[in-house]
Formats: sequence, structure tokens, C-alpha cells
Amino acid sequence: MEKIQMLTPIVEMDGDEMTRILWRIIKDELLLPFIDLKTEYYDLGLKKRDETADAITVQAAEATKRLGVAVKCATITPNAARMKEYDLHQMWKSPNGTIRAILDGTVFRTPITIPSIHPVVKNWKKPITIARHAYGDVYKSVEIRVPAAGRARLIFEGADGRQEEVVVHDFKGPGVLQGMHNTDKSIRSFAHSCFKFAIDTKQDLWFATKDTISKKYDARFREIFDEVFAEYKAKFEELGITYFYTLIDDAVARVVRSEGGFIWACKNYDGDVMSDMVSTAFGSLAMMTSVLVSPEGNYEYEAAHGTVTRHYYRYLKGEETSTNPMATIFAWSGALRKRGELDNLPELQKFADRLERACFDTLNDGVCTKDLANLMEGVEVHPASTQEFIKAVRHKLEA
Repeated sequence: MEKIQMLTPIVEMDGDEMTRILWRIIKDELLLPFIDLKTEYYDLGLKKRDETADAITVQAAEATKRLGVAVKCATITPNAARMKEYDLHQMWKSPNGTIRAILDGTVFRTPITIPSIHPVVKNWKKPITIARHAYGDVYKSVEIRVPAAGRARLIFEGADGRQEEVVVHDFKGPGVLQGMHNTDKSIRSFAHSCFKFAIDTKQDLWFATKDTISKKYDARFREIFDEVFAEYKAKFEELGITYFYTLIDDAVARVVRSEGGFIWACKNYDGDVMSDMVSTAFGSLAMMTSVLVSPEGNYEYEAAHGTVTRHYYRYLKGEETSTNPMATIFAWSGALRKRGELDNLPELQKFADRLERACFDTLNDGVCTKDLANLMEGVEVHPASTQEFIKAVRHKLEA
């Protein structure tokens, strides 16, 4: 069979542990036999990041800006235990955080849905995409453990010499103190990415903060979104989609009562929490896609889950594993579809569609990894190992 040709390479970022094993199997079984695969390869495995003092992560992000499309395997963000396990020089930062900062991107996470797995929220009929502003707030905060009575102040000293000061709290005894920040530039990039993604996917966009309480911090998010929406309003009206703002608590109530089928834009912490809630309610974090979109139109696709450490240790012992590869397969299909779209290669786009359809057909036949076996209804379930599942997908793909 003649392989499908590519023009521009995809940035390929390899990863860690069990997902690194899945990565190789997926390429060998589902991609290389069908595509003349062109990638610019970067090994973001923890050992290589340590060897290069994490320079390779920066190189991969810069390559994404240059080539426009990337696909990433799940990676380890080390803690103290990982430092000892891998004999690291230091506790390197999250590769995802580094890449997000360089691309100035927004993370969009969408559940993969199939008829035999019903959402916990019974009225959800369509996937809900979480758009997370992955910068600032509590994730870039500074903190103080207040040891005794005293006054806490928030001070801004401008480069022009202007100074502004407010009293945070007069402590009567021990407590804790936290300072957060965000920037107009980052919020504006977040807004542009959300509106562009809504247009790209032809979905309504919801956005929620708590500006009634946070009259400067959260209110600034709403102001910037309103300003940016003016640039996209005509296109939204042309496509028949809407932009809707409400308070975060009202949004939660509305989401639960909705049928789904929209993008829910959230601040950093809200997006972190709600993406796990949505993925679990729809079935499994292993059935959650993730794409990082920059305002310039660069895309990085990956699975929403981690490196599946528990299965990796079993794999090293020679034990059979049943790790769900769906999100990783869909990371590849998403990147290939976008590459085909940007390079005007309809055959590459069609292959991405066929690959996803082969996955759905396999699951609809009841062949699944063990994490889905107890969730599926209305089909005769056939639990499979990782390799058995991927081979079943290969069989469907060839058909």
C-alpha cells in the first residue's frame, strides 16, 4: 500500500514511563505502516531533560512556534521522590508549564465520548470542552507563613516611581498570606485563543469569573474578554454561535443542567478542577484529549492524563498491562489532522478521521482496556491488554 505523504514535519515530543511505551507501539502499529511520517523529534523524557538542563524542552517549544503543530507524550514533573529515583541534578519544572509559557497558549480539554459509556450527569448529550487559562493566579503565587501578630501590606512600585499600597490584613496572631498576579497580555492571549477555538470548532463559548467579589482582579478578565470579543462578534454571528458570560457559581449550575456541546473558559484554578470533574463525569481521564492553542495559531496535542506510573512498574516486571491508549492515539490524530489542514493534504486529514473511527468501532464492539470495562453498557465487553486493543484498532483501520 502506498503511504500517505507529508510535506511539513510535526514536532514530536517523547515522554516518560508507560506512555512512552504506548507512544512506540502506536507509531509502529497505527502510523508508520500507513504514513510516510515526518517529525522533528525531541526526547522530553526526564533523563534527557536532566542531561540538557531542560534546554530540550525550550527547543521543542521553539520548534512548535516554527512548524506550527506538535504532538506530545505525557511527561513526569519531578518531586523529591523522583529526584532520588532518577538521580536528577535539580527538580525540573513541568514541561507543560514551560511550553505553555513560551507559546503563550490556552489548554483545551475535551472528553472522547462513545454511545456505550453514559455520562454521570444524565442530561449531558455532547462533550464539554474546558478552556483553561494556564498562567498565573495561585500557580504563580508567593506565600508567607505568618508567625505572629503584625500587618500585611500589598505594595506596587511602578517603574515611573509611582507607588500604591493597601493593607491586606492586621493579623492578631499566626496565619497565612498569599499574593497572586496576572497580566493583561496573558489574559488577552487567553481570550483570543478561546474565541479562535470557538470559531474553529463552531461551538458556543462560555466564560465565568467572580467579578462581583474580585472587583479588580476578576473584573479585569471580564473587561478584556469583552474588548477582544468585539473583534470576533461578526464571525460569531455569521456562524450562529454565541459568547456568554456569567459568574462561576452560576456557570457550574448551568453546566450541570445543560446538554453540553460548548466550550467553557475558566481561570487557571477553575480550569484545573473543572477539567477533572468533566472528564470523570463523562467516563475517564484516559478518554480526555488536550490541545494547547496559541494566539498565533500554533497547536500542541497531547493526552490529558499522566505517565501511568503504576502500569509502568508492572510492565518492567514483565506483567501484562491494560493501559488505555485512546487519548494518546487522539493526540496523534489531532496533530495529523491539523497538519493536513494547514498543508492542504486532504488524505492526511482523512487518515486522522479513519484512525479515530477505527478506535470508536473497536470500542463499540466491546473491545476495551480494563479501565472502561465496568463503565460500558449495552454491549458485550471483551477486556483486552494494551497491545491487544491496539491490534484490534489496527485491524479496523486496515478494513
